[in-house]
Amino acid sequence: MATHSAPVPINPASLPTPSGYSHGTLSGNTLHLGGQTALDRDMKIVPGGIVEQFRQAFANVLATLSEAGGIPQDLVSITLYLTDIPDYQAHGKEIGKAWRELAGPVYPAMAGIGTTALWQPEALIEIVGVAVIPDERLVRPATSGNAA
Repeated sequence: MATHSAPVPINPASLPTPSGYSHGTLSGNTLHLGGQTALDRDMKIVPGGIVEQFRQAFANVLATLSEAGGIPQDLVSITLYLTDIPDYQAHGKEIGKAWRELAGPVYPAMAGIGTTALWQPEALIEIVGVAVIPDERLVRPATSGNAA
């Protein structure tokens, strides 16, 4: 019989300190990964275009996943929000290479959605995901920097 535990915010120290949100929320073995843009630790969107922004945004997702004991193979779903789908498509091979460098050759269920704007005006991509982490690797922080 499954037991219910309260959702736990997951906020890695390596990412910008959240205010009004959490980078991730762990509920049982399921980690809901909050939308990540290409923000660096200084709260600035990395320059250089869609490939560099994908790399930073996905690295931010993976940092939150790792904080809960997860690995890229635990990802079950990824949604990409894009301000310029043709630009993303034009750089698909480079983005695929960046994915494989960061996460290996395994791909979860995925969707790409076009949007007119993201929270930061210079952001070209935002990545949201869901992961299921096995018990033997799951890290449930006692305190994980509640969102304010």
